[in-house]
Amino acid sequence: MSSSAHSDSAASPSLDHEPPIEIETGANPGASVIWLHGLGADGSDFVPIVPELRLPEHLAVRFIFPHARRMPVTWNNGHVMRAWYDIVSVDDDKRHADEAGVRASRDAVRAWIKREEARGIPATRIIVAGFSQGGAIAYTTGMTHPEPLGGILALSTYVPIPSIIAEEGRSGSESTPVFAAHGSDDAVVPMPLGERACGIVRDAGHPLRWETYPMGHSVHPREIADIGAWLIERLG
Repeated sequence: MSSSAHSDSAASPSLDHEPPIEIETGANPGASVIWLHGLGADGSDFVPIVPELRLPEHLAVRFIFPHARRMPVTWNNGHVMRAWYDIVSVDDDKRHADEAGVRASRDAVRAWIKREEARGIPATRIIVAGFSQGGAIAYTTGMTHPEPLGGILALSTYVPIPSIIAEEGRSGSESTPVFAAHGSDDAVVPMPLGERACGIVRDAGHPLRWETYPMGHSVHPREIADIGAWLIERLG
């Protein structure tokens, strides 16, 4: 699989002063994956996974890896780090998220979706993906989008504010399929949070594939293979 990588600031929505990283696995991409990193990471975090997905030569995909803006995170003693929203506090079974921040990041991802549509990619061939906090925004974006997307890829994550989904889940968007994955030994986002998210997904009517892997808060080789196969199924 050949690929090219660059940062593209032209007509790009801005979550930070830095443009997103883009990787195209072939000429004239016919699909896009907007992949959001976790708390404290940046857009480069999941770039090395792209060749490991083993997408076929004929499937040209544009991977977009935005950078969250830097902000003080209350749960982390106000330490400034890249975050998609502030985490006010953490309980064993809940994350108390700043709703305004969740909505702002959701709206920024919507702007990236619109940008991809303007570049010729239909919504049904755009996948929103994310790990941990990034996955929380992927859930919120995909499940409240005005039209169906190609899919939601939610890794080691949770639904940050279920009321947003309940109030803004769109009829029609429930056809957007979801691939959700979690580590059985995840101590950062315990698996019950992932299972609860899957319940919300099912209640909203989305087709769901739920996979668990023997890992903590990380990514497993078998998970990467499964993601690659799912992307081929969705976009190939």
